[in-house]
Amino acid sequence: MADRLTRQKRSEVMSRIRAKNTKPELAVRSMVHRLGYRFRLHARNLPGSPDLVFAARKKAIFVHGCFWHWHEGCRVSKIPKTRTAFWASKLKRNRERDVRKETELKELGWRYLVVWECELRNPEQLRADLLRFLRG
Repeated sequence: MADRLTRQKRSEVMSRIRAKNTKPELAVRSMVHRLGYRFRLHARNLPGSPDLVFAARKKAIFVHGCFWHWHEGCRVSKIPKTRTAFWASKLKRNRERDVRKETELKELGWRYLVVWECELRNPEQLRADLLRFLRG
């Protein structure tokens, strides 16, 4: 049987999960900066508070964790085996919110790119995708 965390320990672990300045976000920011682009961070005046904002280009980048944003087809995005109803509901709401915020951003005339955490495993491809998005 798998080791289970106490309620207090689980709370402590979950409290350390950040929404901003995560390792995947820092890696994407570093890559974009090395490509020569400058950006603003976490623009609260835009729907979804994109992680990277290129205001003059009206472009934004979201860096999503595969688990928290329920990345379809990704091995990391599986629902935990305990409290499955809770997790399924929570992750579904996260995904619905993402779609809603992306639609709002589009309606304002912005283009956006979603970079998934798992895409960092292939930096050459990610670099090409970022350049295509930012140049296009």
